[in-house]
Amino acid sequence: MTFGRTKYLTTMGMLAAMAVLSTILIRIPVMPAAPFLTYDPKDIIVVIGGFIFGPVAALTLAVVSALVEMPFSGTGPWGVVMNISSSAAFAVPAAIIYKYRRTMTGAITGLVAGVLIVVPVMLALNYLIMPIYTGMPRAAIVAMLRPTILPFNVIKYSLSAAITLMIYRPIVTALAASGLLPASTGDNQKRTFTGILIIAALIAVGLIMTIIIMNIRA
Repeated sequence: MTFGRTKYLTTMGMLAAMAVLSTILIRIPVMPAAPFLTYDPKDIIVVIGGFIFGPVAALTLAVVSALVEMPFSGTGPWGVVMNISSSAAFAVPAAIIYKYRRTMTGAITGLVAGVLIVVPVMLALNYLIMPIYTGMPRAAIVAMLRPTILPFNVIKYSLSAAITLMIYRPIVTALAASGLLPASTGDNQKRTFTGILIIAALIAVGLIMTIIIMNIRA
């Protein structure tokens, strides 16, 4: 994609700011058994940046947002490692696939791949790193992996993938209208994917209802 460096930096700066603010301002409890596991929409912004500019941009947004967020998270350097790894494991594979297949099918394939990759990555990182910065015994972490951490990550990244499908085109359209992106940015498919968007919305609503019900029952 070729357009001015200033516009690229401006758009990336806006996306990075949105990612950081979304993490600081929006933290939704998901698993009552582990209140420290909260949902935030940062990775939606990171993967949208990856869809627009490619996998290097996704990795850049993951790193920058995690570093800026560090003073607010209270988890220190290990938290930064976890944040970068989770965002990159989800967004970079999705951006790679979409880079070479800029269609709705490519976007869906990329997002599904991102979910399938990030879930086992986060299980491994929680096992290896979480005891270091939380002070919890590793045995306690192991006991949480399957009943708590696994479903949390499945819900979190599936919800982020569904919301990304819903809002990617409106965001790209708005950025193009503002002159920050070329008008041709977006997938190469000209059809409207109303059915797919409806399915994505239903998945998002279903996951949100699941979160609400789990917290009501807690």
